Amino acid sequence: MRRLAPRSLRTVLPGVIADAGPQTLLARVQTLWPEVAGAALAAATAPVAEREGALTVACESSLWAHELELLQRDVLDRLGTALAASGGGSVESLRFKVGSLPNRR
Repeated sequence: MRRLAPRSLRTVLPGVIADAGPQTLLARVQTLWPEVAGAALAAATAPVAEREGALTVACESSLWAHELELLQRDVLDRLGTALAASGGGSVESLRFKVGSLPNRR
């Protein structure tokens, strides 16, 4: 058996990390959310649940929930494009709930 030369972590780690994460639609949406929503919106909101194409987004205030309601069509379009580029899946509607956001890293 022939041994392969060692590879650097820089080349191996990205693939390992990508394979280690959950492969659910919600996990993909959570990963894409900062890119789709933008920095300000992503800081005040977080996708927390998905069921049958309906995505629930937690908002830190009713003001952000209202803002997302107004931007819903645009957010759904951008999310659909990002999901198609990252492996598929679709979100048909958004639902908003006001409350504390899940713990952030």
